[in-house]
Parts: sequence; C-alpha cells; structure tokens
Amino acid sequence: MTVLPITIWGEPVLHRRASEVEVFDDELRTLIADMFETNDAANGVGLAAPQVGVGKRIFVYKYANDDDAPASGVVVNPVLTLSKISGAAPDPDEEEEGCLSFPGDQYPLKRAEWARVEGFDGNGQPVKFEATGWFARVIQHEYDHLDGKLYVNRLMDRYARKAKKTAKKNGWGVPGLTWLPGVDPDPFGH
Repeated sequence: MTVLPITIWGEPVLHRRASEVEVFDDELRTLIADMFETNDAANGVGLAAPQVGVGKRIFVYKYANDDDAPASGVVVNPVLTLSKISGAAPDPDEEEEGCLSFPGDQYPLKRAEWARVEGFDGNGQPVKFEATGWFARVIQHEYDHLDGKLYVNRLMDRYARKAKKTAKKNGWGVPGLTWLPGVDPDPFGH
C-alpha cells in the first residue's frame, strides 16, 4: 500500500463531477487500499478519490459510529438520500468541519442529520447503510467531493469570505498543489 499525495483546493479534479466506476478489478482494489492508507496517515475520517487526483466515484471512511455501519468502509458509485437540512445558522462550536484538501482551517457548516448510503464495495457487492449525526456529516462531506464540491463551497457568506482569504494567503486555487501525509507537517496538528 502507498500513501498518496492529497490534492489542494484549486486542483481541477476537485472541482468537477467524478465519473462512475465501471470495472471492479485489482487496480480499483489497489486504489482503495492506497486511499485507506492515505486517510490513516492523514488522520482523516474520510477521503474521496478526487482528493488523491483520481476522478472516480469512490470514498473511504473511518469513523466509529452508533449506526449499523462498519467503523471503516468504502463506497463505490454511492447514492445518497438525506433528511432535510435545517435553515438555521450553523453552530460554530458544534458544527465545524475541516477538509484534507483545504488543509488547516475549519468552518461551521449545517448538514443533514441523517443519510442513507447505497453503493458497492471494492468487489462490486452492494453496500447499504444509514448514518446519523457526525457520521452523516462525514458521509455527506465525502459524497460532495464526488460531485466536485468542497465544504467551503457550501459555507455561509461570512465564513466563505474567510475561506477565500485563507486560500489566497496560502496561494491555493491553482493546479499542482498537494501535501503528503506522513512527510509534510499535519495541517490539523494531530
């Protein structure tokens, strides 16, 4: 298994819809294993294929949960069904999110409290589970990556302006920027 570089906001693959996986083969399973290794090295709770430069509809997660889902898994070609998202402002103390592709910063974001996930594992076998609370947030965050969205694209204006300033200050927004977990400093200080 290999730790892969994580793409940073501005890399084109992060900003376009990923394509469906059509072939479930050893190459796919190797990518999935590398994604798990990369997520672990980055101390992440989830990682989508576009975050490692691959425009395919795949994400992995590692999050202990109270739902009937395994604490670690992969979903290929996921379909998401969500509960309604509250129109209330996000709580800055309770609903802060971060992203390995927007490294180092966290901003509040309102998400649905419940999600149903359907898709496939790395062997093409059906996967279906429900997620609630923070686990639902993790699933929504990773799914967004597959549609070419980062959580900073969903922020309220006030936080979106702060995120844009951070991106500008760091020189993000251009192709070719990555960081390598386990080699580069952990942007979230784990």
